[in-house]
Amino acid sequence: MTGPLLGPAAAFYFETDRATIRIDKPDDGSIPFGRFSPAASGTMMVHGHSPWGVSPMPTPDNPPFPAALRLFSVAVIIVLIVGAGLFFAPVLVKPRWPWAVTPFNARFLGGFYTAEMVVMAALLFWNRWSPGRLVLVMAFIFTVIVSAASFINLGYFNFERKAPWLWFLVYLASAAVSGLFLWRARARPSVKGVALTPAWRGYMSAETAIVGLYGVGMLLFPRVVSSSWPWPVDPFHAQVYSAIFLAGAGGVYLLWKNAPREELLVLGLAQFLVGFLAILGLVITDAAVHRIDWTAIGTLCWLALFGWICMSGAFKLYTASQYFSSQPAS
Repeated sequence: MTGPLLGPAAAFYFETDRATIRIDKPDDGSIPFGRFSPAASGTMMVHGHSPWGVSPMPTPDNPPFPAALRLFSVAVIIVLIVGAGLFFAPVLVKPRWPWAVTPFNARFLGGFYTAEMVVMAALLFWNRWSPGRLVLVMAFIFTVIVSAASFINLGYFNFERKAPWLWFLVYLASAAVSGLFLWRARARPSVKGVALTPAWRGYMSAETAIVGLYGVGMLLFPRVVSSSWPWPVDPFHAQVYSAIFLAGAGGVYLLWKNAPREELLVLGLAQFLVGFLAILGLVITDAAVHRIDWTAIGTLCWLALFGWICMSGAFKLYTASQYFSSQPAS
């Protein structure tokens, strides 16, 4: 089955084993609503007008994960609530963080942890191969890189406190659990999803390369790459931030050939929140400390980068939501 292709279109095409069905868009611009047929899609049944809050039914190509993964998701979400506090309540969380963070670093980290919390909530809700494959791959990349950066920069941690020990425990355990579930499902193919146009695949390939190379630069040359950021970023934080870009690049790479509906939705939501909260956090923090030169080339480039990430996520959300809501009635 194929869904809406790149960009707004006047019609939607659905391919089954017997025919290609065309559904025309009404003249008023609305999208026809319907439901998936398991026989046609082999993936799920979705009722109603929206994908938000509908859980996939068990199907052969999108089986549930063990219940143990839901327990893992709950534990991670609880930890991420603390991380999100760096954005919403930095005064309360900063003194309890494993290392000292400046106001801008605190809000940036808090924004990312908020986005990650939403992504893990999607895994908790669905708990299936799709979107679990995407979430676990991104989580594995992020936790492994952050763990490595933490070991390289042990001088930032005061091990006389409990927080650093908990930090390493949480990250090493998360990397091990996500890696274990991915290893056990390594032979399982991805769920069939949206058939992307060549232009859409080309864009996602370019997105993977740009975001991935930027992440590699932040990891290997942290001082050089982070020197253009609006606020001073030390090598440790730059290497931690590299994990955000590399995890994002890994997620986009997974979907550039085949984009299952739930995975496209989750990736779009993650990118939108990362970009939006990064910019919002910069604005909120500078309103209090007044240290950002908003006309500097580095600041404008940084705003353009995260604005692009935000818009790219919004477009994926739009495409995924159209695909969900435009299915023909069975």
